[in-house]
Amino acid sequence: MDTRERDTDVVVVGAGAVGENVADRAGRTGLEVVVVEDELVGGECSYWACMPSKALLRPGQVLAGARRLPGAAEAVTGELDTAAVLARRTSFTSGWDDSSQARWLESAGLGLVRGRARLAGPRRVEVTGEDGTTVLTARRAVVLATGSVPVLPDVPGLAAANPWTSREATSADAVPGRLAVVGGGTVAVELAQAYARLGSRVTLLVRSALLGKEEDFAGDLVADALRDDGVDVRLGVSPASVERPRAGGEVTVALDDGSRVVADELLVATGRRPATEGIGLETVGLEDGGGLDVDDTGLVAGVEGEWLHAVGDVSGRVQLTHQGKYEARAVGDAIGARARGELGREAPAWSRYAATATRVATPQVTFTDPEVASVGLRAAEARERGLDVRVVDYAISDVAGASLLADGYTGKARLVVDESRHVVVGATFVGQDVAELLHSATIAIVGEVPLERLWHAVPSYPTVSEVWLRLLETYGL
Repeated sequence: MDTRERDTDVVVVGAGAVGENVADRAGRTGLEVVVVEDELVGGECSYWACMPSKALLRPGQVLAGARRLPGAAEAVTGELDTAAVLARRTSFTSGWDDSSQARWLESAGLGLVRGRARLAGPRRVEVTGEDGTTVLTARRAVVLATGSVPVLPDVPGLAAANPWTSREATSADAVPGRLAVVGGGTVAVELAQAYARLGSRVTLLVRSALLGKEEDFAGDLVADALRDDGVDVRLGVSPASVERPRAGGEVTVALDDGSRVVADELLVATGRRPATEGIGLETVGLEDGGGLDVDDTGLVAGVEGEWLHAVGDVSGRVQLTHQGKYEARAVGDAIGARARGELGREAPAWSRYAATATRVATPQVTFTDPEVASVGLRAAEARERGLDVRVVDYAISDVAGASLLADGYTGKARLVVDESRHVVVGATFVGQDVAELLHSATIAIVGEVPLERLWHAVPSYPTVSEVWLRLLETYGL
């Protein structure tokens, strides 16, 4: 096979949403950029995560919402059409065909090399593809945007049972009659609810608390909703062993409390780790498969010079597509500024070259029904950081807009206030359709808006946003 050499300004390893964004921003500065991808252009979010999972969830949310409204409820006489839901899901992935996204790269003036990439020394990336090897040399920067991979717990028999990860769950062409889900985070609860509403008998196995990275009440409200959907939620249990005697047959999970769960499929959603193994880190003095330490401009610590960057899941900072894209925009702009001699190694906080907000205000939504939307610090985290904390809670069901949205609306809002500065440092909303409340909280935290000024941001009536007024009144304004 042929070996080709090619020089360019910037090499981006990984063409997921994060890689696309950093490539686009660097390319806008006039730099020549080549993107390398071994799978589908568009990455995990487009084909196996954000988009297909939300497409699986949305029909069930709409149906449940209609059933909470007298008048609409009487018009709902059937169940979800599973085939139609799966077909719509597939439409969002373009049938796992990346040609349209590859065309976008071309339209943006970005090069694409398909194949498996690994570092081959400073500023050099070796790409092994079907048509041979391409060695790319970057004049300015190499950016690692290789994402993350699922982690399987070390449980006897688990790997041999060929369990689902989020990839298989979001791309399945049929709904299993019985589904066991191991995990208690966002992926686990979203897919547990999606499949329960599509007709699976779902058992959710959670080692500790549900949604343990959120405020406690969030996990409690979601657990109640899952049980209402028929999910068997078991807290405080872990798999001790797994058996699947026949490929494609039923799987048996023995739990550490002595009980057993039998299912047709087993989904393991216990976390992900940065994809750093086998990408050649050892050729630049780093540990193969090790973690990466990056600054707010994405520069990787422990590497001489200002050329190696990491962004998105692989950086080990936050495993969220939108936050990775934000970081990517900062990294791409920083690469361009350094190429022009306008930026040194350090970038000012809150400048366009520094992803400062990742350390202060990272928004996240769990798209269950009820939704969980949070940003900033939980109350416990704020106290651990030594802040003078005041917590303000309010029942969203007491807001007029919520009572119009659904009969029997259940939800709760919380603000975490730094009393020394009179600013919001954390916010959590749990309830039907609360995701759209989150950006206002993000702005309040990033902008460090004093509560006395926030009081003058008047919410429209009757909307769920009125909860902001009620929270501030509860605080004492």
